[in-house]
Amino acid sequence: MSEPGALTLARNGGLLAPSGPRITPLALLGRSGAKRVFQRNVVVYRRGWKFLVSGFFEPFFYLVSIGLGLSKLVGVVHLDGHAFPYTVFVAPGLLAASAMNGAIFDCTFKIFFQLKIMKVYDSMLSTPLSPGDVAAGELLWALARGGLYCGVFICVMAGFGYVGTPWVVLCFPGAIFAGYAFAGVAMAGTSFMRSWQDFDFVFLVALPLFLFSATFYPLAVYPGWLQLVIRCTPLYQAVALLRGFDLGLFTWSLLGHVAYLVAMGSAGLAVTARRLARLVLP
Repeated sequence: MSEPGALTLARNGGLLAPSGPRITPLALLGRSGAKRVFQRNVVVYRRGWKFLVSGFFEPFFYLVSIGLGLSKLVGVVHLDGHAFPYTVFVAPGLLAASAMNGAIFDCTFKIFFQLKIMKVYDSMLSTPLSPGDVAAGELLWALARGGLYCGVFICVMAGFGYVGTPWVVLCFPGAIFAGYAFAGVAMAGTSFMRSWQDFDFVFLVALPLFLFSATFYPLAVYPGWLQLVIRCTPLYQAVALLRGFDLGLFTWSLLGHVAYLVAMGSAGLAVTARRLARLVLP
């Protein structure tokens, strides 16, 4: 007879997987275990709700600062033959930057802590969950959390009168695309980090993107060679997409921005799954 509580092996679909009272059956995972990883994050944040709520204050700080400060100095901004108040011009750019910052910091510090310190993913991958499930579940949680913040951001924009057209509602799915791109790449990059000192590279990348991706000024103010560089950066893709939606400037280039962001996030998700398999699985 086996000892009480000992793990046994059961053959499921041709694969050997641990079975027992503490192991999640494959049947309960459906086609993907990503939803189980997402549910775990929901349970965890029930006790850490203060960290979740604190993110809602960011839109107020951003938008109040431009409304009371820079807008009075800049006045009107000309874009594609149209004139817009500076607050209307810069608000979607700040929304894109907020989506970037939220995705990056949620998928770097948190992922590193769970991967290197708490060894959470070691425990997850001892169940029928696959590395792809873990990566997709964490990405799904980052998008859900970022979606909450972006929704509040858009509501604050509307409350302050910083929206250009009713098409601003499209900024919500646009912000989700931006969060998907940066979350995927952030998770992939975190899997290569060896210590907390490596987070200096995160700030080294995020700050220049925030300042020089046409967030605060039209692309035309930059020199020609720098404009070409900026056009290739991911945050510019997000800024241009959300600004086009908010201001009602619909061109075929918006589809290119969406394709760029989707490809970026998908590549990051694939790299993350492979890295988790290499780092955690025997």
